[in-house]
Amino acid sequence: MMVRVQQEDFDVGTEITRLRLQYPQAGAVVSFTGQVRDLNDGQSVASLTLEHYPGMTEKSLDAIVVQARQRWHIFDALVIHRIGTLPPQAQIVLVIVASAHRGDAFAACEFIMDYLKTEAPFWKKEVTPEGAKWLDERASDYAARERWQ
Repeated sequence: MMVRVQQEDFDVGTEITRLRLQYPQAGAVVSFTGQVRDLNDGQSVASLTLEHYPGMTEKSLDAIVVQARQRWHIFDALVIHRIGTLPPQAQIVLVIVASAHRGDAFAACEFIMDYLKTEAPFWKKEVTPEGAKWLDERASDYAARERWQ
């Protein structure tokens, strides 16, 4: 299990290959990549700044992956989340899950993202033509998380 919070971009293909080659017994490797939207709530987005609580954020992400491992039969998972100021279309987050079967890999990947969106201490500030604003949590993110209860 690996969790990284970093400013640097990541290469999705390299990360998938690395995890895939570590687990030759895996029959499924599922990934999700999130990126900065160029429009949000009908407004153009010039940039998105992501801040976090160092140390606490990594522990939170580790705990989410541990929960996924307890629920599904997965070999491993990787979570990379970027911080700093990012332009539209920049990659923000990568989640990769390796498992013997696709069902466990898909479910664990989706679970990790749903919990990451509501449990990991990240703050987002968006810059639009109307100025900068901190983004509020979305009810839809909490609704997605609740289905795992």
